Amino acid sequence: MTIALEDAVSEFGRHLRAERDVSPHTLRAYLGDLADLCAYAADTGVTEPAELDVSLLRAWLARQHALGRSRATLARRTAAVRAFTHHLHRSGLLEDDPGLLLGTPKRQRDLPGVLTQDDAARLLDTMDVQGPLGLRDLAVLEVLYGTGVRVSELCGLDIDDLDTGRGTVRVLGKGGRERTVPIGEPAARAVQDWLRAGRPDLTTENSGPALFLGARGGRLHPTSARRIVHARISEVGGVPDLSPHGLRHSAATHLLEGGADLRSVQEILGHASLQTTQIYTHVSAERLKQVHGQAHPRGTRSE
Repeated sequence: MTIALEDAVSEFGRHLRAERDVSPHTLRAYLGDLADLCAYAADTGVTEPAELDVSLLRAWLARQHALGRSRATLARRTAAVRAFTHHLHRSGLLEDDPGLLLGTPKRQRDLPGVLTQDDAARLLDTMDVQGPLGLRDLAVLEVLYGTGVRVSELCGLDIDDLDTGRGTVRVLGKGGRERTVPIGEPAARAVQDWLRAGRPDLTTENSGPALFLGARGGRLHPTSARRIVHARISEVGGVPDLSPHGLRHSAATHLLEGGADLRSVQEILGHASLQTTQIYTHVSAERLKQVHGQAHPRGTRSE
């Protein structure tokens, strides 16, 4: 069977949506990567899946490197190609799977920026909470920091997901995986204040069961939540500007600094792999080195 390379990519996209249950973000990224591959292949005269070989794939990836793509982008594009060629091989469109011969570039694991515990306290304890939006903003930041949830997970919360009696919140994470996360007293109290004295003033017929609402009454969008976090952090002098993901990093780091074990932090954050969680051990180690350098008489001080 003869099929154009672009049509094979489109069919692969349908496969990812229907059978792999990948996130919309991953789907867009993979299809964008493969569209770039198709354009490169066409320039070399390759227009059908059966003509793909490891030499072409390596040449395409080498071009990406020459164009200055980051390690993370190169790793993702390699993963996209390997998934694509595997699918083509299983579908009978490729006799062999050239993706198996590709190496995977190691992603550079940059240490994430985090708040100190004092910074977190200053941010949350001094926030102006006047009016319904003030109550909402405090609840948003308290939940992000108190639970370590992703911003998309926060915006997806419904009122019934909060169990104040047990002190937990039910979260729907990546891949449709559900988990129950502890929510501390300050966060629970901020949410209750928002539900009692803030949310009713913003509720409209479009609000539905959403826990957090935007200014017009609809479910709070992740873009708006990011804007809230940046704006509120900017109001506190001396605190580094962080995104909602920075608050998630801060929550994980402070849990480990407080003695939590890595497996528990993995469960709280909803990481599928413990390896993802292990980056926070490096964060804590770097912080310990900094404290040692500043406090110990023979500590190493960076110039």
